Amino acid sequence: MRRREFIAGLGGVERFQHRLRDLYEGHAPESCQFRYGLLILDLTTLAFIVATSFAPRHRLIEVLDVVFGLIFLADFCARFFISRHRLRDLLNPLTWADAAAIASFLAPLAGEAAGFLRILRTLRLLRSYQLLARLRADFKTFRRHEDIIIACANFAVFLFVTTGFIYETQHAHNPGIHNYVDALYFTVAALTTTGFGDITLPGTLGRLISIIIMIFGVTLFFGLARAVLVPDKVRFRCPKCALLRHDRDAVHCKACGEVLNIPDDGLGN
Repeated sequence: MRRREFIAGLGGVERFQHRLRDLYEGHAPESCQFRYGLLILDLTTLAFIVATSFAPRHRLIEVLDVVFGLIFLADFCARFFISRHRLRDLLNPLTWADAAAIASFLAPLAGEAAGFLRILRTLRLLRSYQLLARLRADFKTFRRHEDIIIACANFAVFLFVTTGFIYETQHAHNPGIHNYVDALYFTVAALTTTGFGDITLPGTLGRLISIIIMIFGVTLFFGLARAVLVPDKVRFRCPKCALLRHDRDAVHCKACGEVLNIPDDGLGN
């Protein structure tokens, strides 16, 4: 009742802002559905970017680019509108990545297609605290394998962003790269340091891209391997020393010896 009275006492702009905050940060079922909808939209965008890399630029593709761009622009403005720390958000690299991706999607309006910047939208995947919290609450599989899932997502995002960048900057003049799969093939070959040599990136820029792929890609790959191979842990903050990861059957904290009461979610081993 008090909540309704509080909302009723707000002005039109404040009421709209409060409503948006509920959608982006609230715990009501419709708020969760809204955030899952944004995740599905991002995944749909990834599929669209990959699929259109095999097709010549067409008017329909440019129209869809603009539609995605307008949706993402609305999302960007809404998040900035409800932000409680706007200056900090402006300095966040994810904000600049979002802005560049939106500009790229809207580029056909200016008669250009800076398509490779669209891939920067993928950097937002699984970067929302609310989304991670919701996934933990809704899916037992996610709770149990969170480290592996996030490591896979980080690796996949790096692979996708790098592949998209290589494709968009190379396919027009590199005879070895005709479509997205060719760029993905080179990215994987460079990341694993296989180096078949049938596709190369010429020039200083090409060598720099290859070095970046090998350094950061191998690091993320080892992170993924570590998440898969290390013993399975459960997330539970120790009330005394705040250690977050423990063995599933732990009774005492390894760091301070505090007795733990880790809840059993019924998954078993």
